Formats: sequence, structure tokens, C-alpha cells
Amino acid sequence: MSVKLTVISEIEQIAEQHQKTLAPLTDDSILMNTGLDSLCFAVLVARLEDRLGVDPFSESDDISLPVTLADFVRVYENAAR
Repeated sequence: MSVKLTVISEIEQIAEQHQKTLAPLTDDSILMNTGLDSLCFAVLVARLEDRLGVDPFSESDDISLPVTLADFVRVYENAAR
């Protein structure tokens, strides 16, 4: 499964488990407008570390915070290389 599909799958599962209404996900989706809260994003980062074996946010001090879903996926794609 690609990094993008893994990220989207985890977002959908977390939204369901936390009973959040998820906005339609596109590359241009603003993360803050997806319907997930800060706890959901913390869970997402932890799960992605388990699934992908990387946590780009703790591995580098030189990372800018992603704004869109595409930005978020790109951070993980770059870290997985």
C-alpha cells in the first residue's frame, strides 16, 4: 500500500473510532478542516509510525508543519526514503 493510501486509510479509521465527521479528503484538504481534532492527529502520527516505521516530526528539527493533506503525505513519503 502506498504512503498516501496508508495515511488516508488511517485518517478514515481514526475518524470513525473517534466519532468524527470527516470532510471529503483531497490533496488540497486543509488538515485543520478535515474534522479531526488534536487528539486524532496525535493518534494518527503514532499509528503511522507503527505502520510506516518513521515519525518525521521527531526525527528532524528542520521540518515545517504540513497544511494540506498533500503536504502531510509528502512529509511521510520523504521520511520513508
